[in-house]
Amino acid sequence: MAERCYDCFRPATHCLCNLLKPAVDTGVKFILLMHPKEAKHQRTGTGRICRLGLKDSEIIVGLDFSQNKRFQELLSDPQYYPVLMYPGDDAWTAKKEGLVQTVNGRTLLVILIDATWFCSRKIIEHNPDLLKLPKMSFYGEYRSIFTFKREPKPEYISTLESCYYLVKELQSLETPAGLKPVVNQNADPEPLMNAFKKMIADQLQAENERIAGLRPNLYAHDWKYTKKKEIPTDVLEQ
Repeated sequence: MAERCYDCFRPATHCLCNLLKPAVDTGVKFILLMHPKEAKHQRTGTGRICRLGLKDSEIIVGLDFSQNKRFQELLSDPQYYPVLMYPGDDAWTAKKEGLVQTVNGRTLLVILIDATWFCSRKIIEHNPDLLKLPKMSFYGEYRSIFTFKREPKPEYISTLESCYYLVKELQSLETPAGLKPVVNQNADPEPLMNAFKKMIADQLQAENERIAGLRPNLYAHDWKYTKKKEIPTDVLEQ
């Protein structure tokens, strides 16, 4: 078995940690609610990259978080203003007036569900109170560069991309005089995206090597895994 890095869970030869340290201090606390299946089967998922690359971020694994001591502590802590990343007409965006005043100097606590779309629905079903939290979303439209993973809809993006684009949008938010910004304006989230691109490039290269016979191909009888993948130029640059 290939040696692994036990921080990013990647093979040691493809470790991402050098791209993620030091962690980016965004001034926002990100909480990733991870479904147990994601924790068990997707150890190299983008949620774990977020935990390494974003200072003061946490992963909480479970299905029903109503009795999770750590999660409930965070929700009830007055230093935080909790929001759930979830689309909707009532969701806050960086273009919606009053966000800075509403947060009012508290630390923005951004909660994301880190799971497959099927398992994400299961988490919502088991935690209906999540939808009672203020919601946060994007004003921009984005498309995922997660080219080796198919999403149910084109506008669905990964956990990492959600964190990245949210930070970028919040940095465009004007802060009224005398109030604290909701995000660190000087934070550079690009290392997060650079690590993501490196992961994608490594994955695509590994698939191409399987097709070329340079490593075992477990999917030899599936036509989807017999055609070489093109690695996007912007990913190759990482």
